Amino acid sequence: MDKPRKQRKGWKWFKRITIFVILIGGGAGVTIGLNNLEPAAKPVSRQSVVIGEVKRGLMLRLVRGNGSLVPIDITIVPSPVAGQVLKVLVLPGTIVKEDTILVVLDNPELENAAFEAKWQLISAEAEYAALEKRLETELLDIEIRIAQNTANLEEASLQAQVDETLYKSGDRSELDWKVSKVRVENSKKMVEFEKRRLIIRRESAKTDLARQDASVQQARATLALRNDKVASLLVMAGTAGVLDQMEVEVGQRVTDTTQIARVINPTRLKAELRIPETQVRDVLIGQAASIDTRNGIIEGVVIRIDPAVQNNTVAVDIRLDGELPKGARPDLNVSGTIELERLDDVLHMGRPIYAQAYGTIGLFILEPDGIHAVRRQVTLGAVSVTKVEIREGLELTDQVITSDTSTFDDVDRIRLR
Repeated sequence: MDKPRKQRKGWKWFKRITIFVILIGGGAGVTIGLNNLEPAAKPVSRQSVVIGEVKRGLMLRLVRGNGSLVPIDITIVPSPVAGQVLKVLVLPGTIVKEDTILVVLDNPELENAAFEAKWQLISAEAEYAALEKRLETELLDIEIRIAQNTANLEEASLQAQVDETLYKSGDRSELDWKVSKVRVENSKKMVEFEKRRLIIRRESAKTDLARQDASVQQARATLALRNDKVASLLVMAGTAGVLDQMEVEVGQRVTDTTQIARVINPTRLKAELRIPETQVRDVLIGQAASIDTRNGIIEGVVIRIDPAVQNNTVAVDIRLDGELPKGARPDLNVSGTIELERLDDVLHMGRPIYAQAYGTIGLFILEPDGIHAVRRQVTLGAVSVTKVEIREGLELTDQVITSDTSTFDDVDRIRLR
């Protein structure tokens, strides 16, 4: 018969204490190990980020803006007279010449005025012709009297010669001879008077004709003016080009200051860009620019900066120096860049989202394994449309995430997968 073995109580407690110490020590070791481990990197899809590389070299500082092509040569066609629009013959986009009729106006008052002016001219011309005939008759009467007086003078002269001969022979009295001489003198004076009258009348006749001719010319000018106004009821383009806008419609009443249409020269265009107000301060006249028409790039030069601000943008006009590509037309939407500055031998990279000139920004820089990226504070310099200058925080060939990283602002380390 077996006897139960007696266990020692001291040994039992020793084993328990040993196990407890081992468990406590192991837990502490695990805790210390876990605390020494780096936090887990947040996984990010590589396809969702844009990675740029830091480079050294030339950096063009640019500003960009959208806008449109604008015609340089614009001709406003006003209504030359008041009237009502009877017909609109040309639509916008049509090629026109100087004598192309755009609109037909109706104004019966002008036509009546022209009719009256025509009859006034006929009346004035008739009065001129009548005056001319009357003056010819008066001058002819004077010439007839001159001829009669001349004949009387010759007759009196002959009679005086006869009376003188007879007086000397004693067959005629001295009184008869003196009377004959008086008749001769009187006839001479009559001839002289009529000749002077002829000269004076001829001068006054010229004045009378000139006065009446002035009335004729005035009536003719009035008729021409009235006819011109009637003719201007056919409103013409006045210049060659393309009809850009038609401002009136059939039935509309217009005055002599109403704008009828706008004609442009489609071969002479400039670009008008809208540049953000915060970026336009460095834009200067004469700076080089490039205009993208979606069908080609045209080089140009800044020629005007609008002093006014509209919707937080400023209009900048660009002269186009290159040949216009096909499809270039007024009001075509374009985009353009203006070269502000050339920075030589600087560190630069693609412009990150939210990058501001001469500011500091937190960027994720790839580690050598190409998988992990850590956040680093980077000091920026000049900012362009697509590039930014690096002042501090990055080295040549560093790989940097330039896309929006706001979705993982809560971590400083990510892992690309």
